[in-house]
Amino acid sequence: MKILFLGAGAIGGYFGGRLLQAGRDVTFLVRPGRAAALAERGLTIQSRLGNVHLPNPPMVTDGDSAQPFDLIILSCKAYDLESAIDSIAAWVGPNTAILPLLNGMKHLEALAERFGGRVLGGLCVISAALDASGGVLHFNDLHSLTYGELDGSRSPRVAAIEAAFSQAGFDVALSEQIRQEMWEKWIFIASAAGITCLMRASIGDIVAVGGADLAIGLLNECAAIATNEGFPPRPAFMERARATLSAPGSALTASMLRDIETGGRVEGEPILGDLLSRARPSQAPNLLRLAYLHVRAYEARRERSDKAAK
Repeated sequence: MKILFLGAGAIGGYFGGRLLQAGRDVTFLVRPGRAAALAERGLTIQSRLGNVHLPNPPMVTDGDSAQPFDLIILSCKAYDLESAIDSIAAWVGPNTAILPLLNGMKHLEALAERFGGRVLGGLCVISAALDASGGVLHFNDLHSLTYGELDGSRSPRVAAIEAAFSQAGFDVALSEQIRQEMWEKWIFIASAAGITCLMRASIGDIVAVGGADLAIGLLNECAAIATNEGFPPRPAFMERARATLSAPGSALTASMLRDIETGGRVEGEPILGDLLSRARPSQAPNLLRLAYLHVRAYEARRERSDKAAK
């Protein structure tokens, strides 16, 4: 199976690097700057689950002679989705499967509009970032990738992906309920991002000052929206989420907060805004609204600062 990763950042670099390490046929579609860095230093992964150094990872850039891939994996941020769609179009053939690992659900509509039934559902759970030299830093033991047909079927193409991902150095699951899995991740990400951005603190610090009820309240608001959309979160998920969001001493913060702290772009709209837009008027998700407006205010200040600098 020929696999193309859009990007070789923290997520694409990690999963793509693990697949390359396992001998799979993987290529990275990257920008010229990233291509130059990878050509000079190679692709590195630092992880307590095993370090990797790949001196010559296969790469292509926009404008290179294109041929179809069997599987294209999107590991970009949601705000880059439009440009990502344009970038991968040349590499999509009639039998190409497209596996997005983006947060939220709205990206499925945009991808389906352009690529139709080629689109699968997917998500990953990992804490990783790039270091100053462009290497991938993996922070804990979580490195799972879940995927499946959006209609829940076990098609030949997902069976082929299952074989390609098997024993590739990370946890993988073929799900027959991928929409449910994606909704549950969305609920958790929105709750964790919303409360840690709003409080500008880790879960442990929020709990220490008596704010655990706010984190749980935000989780319940997000869960109520998912329920009305036809995807009520399962009891086991809610139990784990409540425990995680109220854990004393937890250092957990959302990547969105880390992006705010470094002055970067954030995924406020697809993670918080889109979820809020799906709430019924009677639900009054006040904590979700407050968290969303807090992030939007940051984005407005950042946009104003960028304009002033030009």
